[in-house]
Amino acid sequence: MEIALYKIDGSESSKKITLDDSVFGIEPNEHVMYLDVKQYLANKRQGTHKAKQRAEVSYSTKKIIRQKGTGGARHGSIKSPIFVGGGRVFGPVPRDYSFKLNKKIKSLARRSALSDKAKGNAIIVVEDFSFEAPKTKKFLEISSNLNISDKKLLLVLAESNNNVYLSSRNLPKTKVVIASDLTTYDILNASNLVFLEGAIDKIHSLFGVSKQEKV
Repeated sequence: MEIALYKIDGSESSKKITLDDSVFGIEPNEHVMYLDVKQYLANKRQGTHKAKQRAEVSYSTKKIIRQKGTGGARHGSIKSPIFVGGGRVFGPVPRDYSFKLNKKIKSLARRSALSDKAKGNAIIVVEDFSFEAPKTKKFLEISSNLNISDKKLLLVLAESNNNVYLSSRNLPKTKVVIASDLTTYDILNASNLVFLEGAIDKIHSLFGVSKQEKV
């Protein structure tokens, strides 16, 4: 699959970028994408929730009413869950929500997500650029030139670039990641994916595709 290479002013370059069909052209597998997103969200959960059970509530253990003669039910402790302030029955306790997912499933999920975006014409490849200093205004100008300033944007870099990251940090609909950290969740959560030219080769190499020649 070949797509146009754009300049930061929004115009098309004379070059074309080849997206390998084994990464950007497969039939998306919705179930593995679901599993990968589920694992990503589960791994982010802190799992620090806690409610006190009746053995942990700080109250007297004295029998609150006598066993017989009251005309009511028998009660042995104010810690009982039926009383206000009593312990909670089967309350939440700290736990680890993370679970294992095979590497091949995660790889297929990312390739499925990338292919889904490619089919929806939601992938843009831009010539490599950098900023001499963090400048949000300059970042917004590039987004406007590409006609994606009002959409959820995921910018994929070949390698870490602190000035580009800082330029986008205050923008609520924008996220910047490097190619090696790209996740299925990030891909599906964005309306448009913008790859820098060098990031495409990085993505191909991550999935075992040999370097493509530019047309």
